[in-house]
Amino acid sequence: MTTGSAGFDLAKLLADRGGERYELHTRHLNHQLPRMLRTLGFDKVYERAEGAYFYDAEGNDYLDMLAGFGVMGLGRHHPVVRQALHDVLDAQLADLTRFDCQPLPGLLAERLLSYAPGLDRVFFGNSGTEAVETALKFARYATGRPRVLYCDHAFHGLTTGSLSVNGEDGFRDGFAPLLPDTAVPLGDLGALERELKRGDVAALVVEPIQGKGVHESPPGYLRAAGELLHKHGALLIADEVQTGLGRTGDFFAYQHEEGVDPDLVCVAKSLSGGYVPVGATLGKDWIFKKVYSSMDRVLVHSASFGSNAQAMAAGLATLAVMDDERITENARHVGDLLRKRLGALVDKYELLHAVRGRGLMIGIEFGKPRSLGLRSRWTMLQAARKGLFAQMVVVPLLQRHRILTQVSGDHLEVIKLIPPLVVGEAEVERFVTAFEQVMDDAHAGGGLMWEFGRTLVKQAVAHR
Repeated sequence: MTTGSAGFDLAKLLADRGGERYELHTRHLNHQLPRMLRTLGFDKVYERAEGAYFYDAEGNDYLDMLAGFGVMGLGRHHPVVRQALHDVLDAQLADLTRFDCQPLPGLLAERLLSYAPGLDRVFFGNSGTEAVETALKFARYATGRPRVLYCDHAFHGLTTGSLSVNGEDGFRDGFAPLLPDTAVPLGDLGALERELKRGDVAALVVEPIQGKGVHESPPGYLRAAGELLHKHGALLIADEVQTGLGRTGDFFAYQHEEGVDPDLVCVAKSLSGGYVPVGATLGKDWIFKKVYSSMDRVLVHSASFGSNAQAMAAGLATLAVMDDERITENARHVGDLLRKRLGALVDKYELLHAVRGRGLMIGIEFGKPRSLGLRSRWTMLQAARKGLFAQMVVVPLLQRHRILTQVSGDHLEVIKLIPPLVVGEAEVERFVTAFEQVMDDAHAGGGLMWEFGRTLVKQAVAHR
């Protein structure tokens, strides 16, 4: 039976009240977000988006080098994914009955596993942090051990379990007690082995390239860590929530290194096609069979909206586009070009210290300059709050050049570039040209950048 809309008109609602967006957020949601956006001059009103660009009411385009923190791997509103969602809605499937087996989850699992030899089964949830939570539970149950190791400065999510393996104190403060987990330095095999010898470690969870600061695991580390873990009866969990699905120039970032054998892999973000939240935990057959060991345990781990038809359709369409449009290869090619162009500027600008990363996951690091005039300004910013210079670069990139970027973490002098994987040479040229102009201004010894820096210093001091 079909019913009317009961008077609901989405277009009219947005037309009537869309202008209240910042006020509504201030009153009813996280009130600090609009405050922060206004302080930085980021309180823009974007009317629409397509591919790697936003557009305001005047039709001005804004280049997106953030991709919704990596969610928009295919850019915004890819026509193939959009059509797939129209199709799945029009099909009126008997979705989420809880007591049947719909085809789309099985088809998406089959397709995902084809990219990950050695892994056999998939659990579908709704987000990256849920994918990590699943991996933590499965690892603990499968090994019968309580403790999971993680790396310093790691980010694996913000729900309580994933927060327990989060290497950033700023996210953890005030939420104790957390799970009994332990940090080890990224790349330190000795520290890993010392913890494993205690005999209570279920797993190590690791990002092949850390999102915070864009730090890559040293060559050979993931393979050697996996061998150590397996020797001691523990598991390797690869968190590919941000690095997976072509971001780093390989389908999964751990595949850049020969011989890496993860037991569980966490996926999300780009798998959504930018539309419907979806997370996935890929794992070995024996782990799943141990968790789901009998019919009595059939629902021992589940998700109310996991495997819903819209998310599965979006995931299938996303993977089809990745193959058809050679998205992973594009990320490798364009990422190499962007890193090369930016790396050539390190010797030109004394405030620019390093450019690193892989594929289209790139970190631009700033540091203390040599010349006295610049050093005094740098010191002023650092005394107020570490990370202000990187924020000073982010702001004119948006305000003057209509390019959206952001720092890679609190108190870090690093900008992380994670644009949609569909960007090309034109976007590289636009970003590098704008970045050079911003750096020219920063090295000129005055100008609007340093004026804005003084404003940020006042804000930082006032809210200590």
